[in-house]
Amino acid sequence: MQQQTPRIGHCGLLKVCARNPRYFCDPSGKVVYLAGSHTWTNWIEHKVRKDEPDFDYDGYLSSLVAHNHNFMRLWGWEHARWATWDATGNFFAYPLAYRRTGPGNARDGLPKFDLSRFDPDHFSRLRTRCLRAGQRGIYVAVKFFDGFSVGFKGGTPDKLIPSRNPWRGHPFHADNNINGIDGDPAKTGEGKAVHTLRIPAITSLQEAYVRKVIDTVNDLDNVLYEICNESDGTPEAVAWQCHFVRFVKEYEKGKMKQHPVGMTVPYPGGRNADLFDSPADWISPNHTDAEPYKTDPPASDGKKVVVADTDHLWGLGGEPPWVWKSFTRGLNLLLMDPWEPLKLSDLYPNNFRDHPVWEPLRRSIGYARAVAEETDLADMEPSDISSTGYCLAAPGRASVVYQPSPEPFEVDLTGWDGRYGAQWLDPTTGARKPAGTHQAGRKLSFIPPFSPDSVLMLRREPR
Repeated sequence: MQQQTPRIGHCGLLKVCARNPRYFCDPSGKVVYLAGSHTWTNWIEHKVRKDEPDFDYDGYLSSLVAHNHNFMRLWGWEHARWATWDATGNFFAYPLAYRRTGPGNARDGLPKFDLSRFDPDHFSRLRTRCLRAGQRGIYVAVKFFDGFSVGFKGGTPDKLIPSRNPWRGHPFHADNNINGIDGDPAKTGEGKAVHTLRIPAITSLQEAYVRKVIDTVNDLDNVLYEICNESDGTPEAVAWQCHFVRFVKEYEKGKMKQHPVGMTVPYPGGRNADLFDSPADWISPNHTDAEPYKTDPPASDGKKVVVADTDHLWGLGGEPPWVWKSFTRGLNLLLMDPWEPLKLSDLYPNNFRDHPVWEPLRRSIGYARAVAEETDLADMEPSDISSTGYCLAAPGRASVVYQPSPEPFEVDLTGWDGRYGAQWLDPTTGARKPAGTHQAGRKLSFIPPFSPDSVLMLRREPR
């Protein structure tokens, strides 16, 4: 029986905007600026005790809405037990993709996985959570795989211990399934071959899983896809991700709807060039000296929709100026938010919801989305008309300028005509303040009214 698609609020099916491919647009052609946050347990439960309450998904959605966020990554995980960030060995996760039927027990003491039988709880939860997000006006990037499910991610020798090795709890580990599948035939102890095309039987299982995910949510408008979070940056792993980008696109050709497919930067060893050269519609790069996405983001040229995600920049961190620097360089925004802390993690001291770094970032992202909603982004491009270096502009129509200091600055409207109403925005509080009306055809000088930084919006007045 075909699934009935409930009415989804405020989320039109996305496609790359032909007029301005830095962004997505809905079926009406209106640009949809993606700005939001995500947390690790918003699909798969992470637990350290059986009696712990489940993730508060409704509370999480309410927090997104309260902060004017419209986008999240939905975190799919592959492994059932152990984690690179947990030295205690108490971490476990569910519901995963496959049923645990036995005969026999896996390494975590629970019944082995039957890789020929999907667990319906995994997919019903996926659909329900995408639906509920869409009803709140939130887009969801459904992530199929995760690089932190297959072995270590580097670290000091004291961290390379069995209790931190998620591969031991992976369904494709030879000890954990009844189907004779061995994702580590070279006996490396990490299973990273499953994120390559090296083992055809595993690629076939992964393709079946991807088809099942797509079948589950294809009729929903508020869905995007992401292949994998931070698989290794080896050529084999990159080729594996590109294979699945193409696979998703090909499979959806015969379906009701086609959704954007994303590829986020591998780790370790990831290269942003691999993302830009990939067949993906949207990408999330990392920070390098040559491409300083944390401190001075490169301007988007429209080759890909770029989602600047703090997860791939800081891991767990960020600062409000990054929001506005990224916005004025034509980048979409995502915050890795420990709204639900990463269980048992000893990696970050700010790994809790109310750490003082998070609320200013959450608010800033919402303020940026509000500015985007008020501005027709279809013709807005990164521009050099401001002496601050941070400006989006549609010549002769509008501009948004970010000044990261309280110093005076100029906006060069020499080549523009008409009069422009100006308004200040305080990036810290969201407060607005009129800034007068200005005649174009010359350089305009401004003194920021806020400290430490300010946003200036200029819009052409009606003729």
